[in-house]
Amino acid sequence: MRAKWQAFSRRDVALIVIPILMLVAAAGWLTVKSIRLAPPRRIRITSGPAGSSYQRFADRYKEIIERYGIKVEILASAGAIQNLQRLSDRSVRVDVGFVQSGLKEGELPGLMSLGSLAEQPLMVYTRGAREYERLTELQGKRLAIGAPGTGAHSLALRLLAASNMTGPPTALADLSGEAAAQALSDGSVDAIFVMGDAFTPALSKRMRELPDVHLMSFRLADAYTRKFPFLSKLTLPEGALDLDRDYPPQPVQLVGPTVELIARDTLHPALSDLLISAAKEVHGGAGLFRSAGEFPAPLARDFPLSHDAERYYKSGEQFLYKRLPFWLASLVDRLLVLLVPLFVAIIPVTRLLPALYRWRIRSRIYRWYGALMRLERELQRETVPETRADLLKQLEEIAHAVNELRAPASFGDQVYVLRDHVANVRRRVQEARPIAQTL
Repeated sequence: MRAKWQAFSRRDVALIVIPILMLVAAAGWLTVKSIRLAPPRRIRITSGPAGSSYQRFADRYKEIIERYGIKVEILASAGAIQNLQRLSDRSVRVDVGFVQSGLKEGELPGLMSLGSLAEQPLMVYTRGAREYERLTELQGKRLAIGAPGTGAHSLALRLLAASNMTGPPTALADLSGEAAAQALSDGSVDAIFVMGDAFTPALSKRMRELPDVHLMSFRLADAYTRKFPFLSKLTLPEGALDLDRDYPPQPVQLVGPTVELIARDTLHPALSDLLISAAKEVHGGAGLFRSAGEFPAPLARDFPLSHDAERYYKSGEQFLYKRLPFWLASLVDRLLVLLVPLFVAIIPVTRLLPALYRWRIRSRIYRWYGALMRLERELQRETVPETRADLLKQLEEIAHAVNELRAPASFGDQVYVLRDHVANVRRRVQEARPIAQTL
């Protein structure tokens, strides 16, 4: 075995193999840098005010995700706008949050959607003997449009601006949640705007129990959805909020945006799958405004759907995560991502190595043929003894190099033919006869 190995030129092997190994190592290093082998052990969710639907969502997500050994930290917020601000601010340590569509202003790179979770209605409660069907009928009244940072505040301003109602004689108050309900109860305001990021079951119950308080039905719901494409028309069936009291007493037409799960583009793919899986468990059932299985859905509004989310919605949860513990499935998944490209690169290289080595050995043999041809040409031009002696000396050097030439057995015939040619040229030089230019 040792003799067989010595038949190969270690230098030739090194010159071919080492650069290729360095190239493969560089590709492996770049692959490792571009992926993260293990997911973080903690995830931070920016939710909403205490008691809001966003807060309840986050609590459910926490319960589900922590089953897999991932610690979930919930950061309370003023609402959807603050969630979006936190996600877009890289100095804030947060990974994912609930954001309603229609809030994006300008370019916000680095954010992606994991899908739509639900359609969130805007609830407008009015007080008085009569019921209202148009926002323009509230012209000149006192309106509580939600605290800054809430989705209700942002959407209310846009809808009121479309009707030129953001200034006198209409008075706007930045009240939200229980503060708005109290103002409506004591007559400080005539109507309040509330949405899911500040709407609690307790607030809903209180609105139903207040005398002369009505839930406004948007007669112009179709017009709003045409003017604001991020809005959907929603129907609240009769008695849906309270069957015992038959509330509302008739179907109510509402409008509302879609709530999306927005994450930073640095979110680990394994956590993306885990979040969408939790979303299916939390939002997959039937509700007031959705059918079972309708959400979560790959409906991206303001931000593009992430590649990992797109793959999940098309193919479902990966096989590994169904069969293995989360930490092990994540490790195997990341290793596959690392090894498959390397194998794709290594297989062509392994096929190329023999061809490169053959080319390297042949090039050394052909080099000596070139030297022999050069000596023959010089011999034809010079016949003096001094020149023949110099040529013979050069030929001896070539013969010595050819005798030391190492090559695999498969190249033995070419090496022996080269030695015969060297001997033939030596004989011709010694005889000092003109010889042909070619062998």
